[in-house]
Amino acid sequence: MTIAVGERVPEVELTVMTADGPATRTATELLGVGKVVLFAVPGPFTPTCSARHLPGFIELAEDIMAAGVNRIVCMAVQDIFVMEAWGKASGTSDAIVMAADGNGDFTRALGLELDATAFGLGHRSQRFAMVIEDGVVRHLLVDAPGEFRVSSAEHLLGKL
Repeated sequence: MTIAVGERVPEVELTVMTADGPATRTATELLGVGKVVLFAVPGPFTPTCSARHLPGFIELAEDIMAAGVNRIVCMAVQDIFVMEAWGKASGTSDAIVMAADGNGDFTRALGLELDATAFGLGHRSQRFAMVIEDGVVRHLLVDAPGEFRVSSAEHLLGKL
């Protein structure tokens, strides 16, 4: 069942890169304090994710933060080394936290898993964005399969 507006994000660990290397963070640590924007992509370095989704959040990061957001988190069902490399290659700097859901546990707990096995891509995250306030989902924006519309930075900014 898909998480709904008004529900608390599940308490599952994600991985982030720190100065000391990979580190796990609970959902509460990463998403549970203040206003957080979480957006998820099916795959780092893939066409739409690299050409439009992540770049939109990089370009509008200052505007999103000026709207009262404390943190922007980009997540994918991927290992932290790929997420870190993608962030560096895309120029995210400190504006966006790159988080890995290596085994897809968080994505499954959200009910937002995408079965891409027919394309040789395994199980991924659907393309989505959400606004979370103190651990509670306030806006959930899930794109239909093959689309990139409601989870864009531009659309999300309109919800803030």
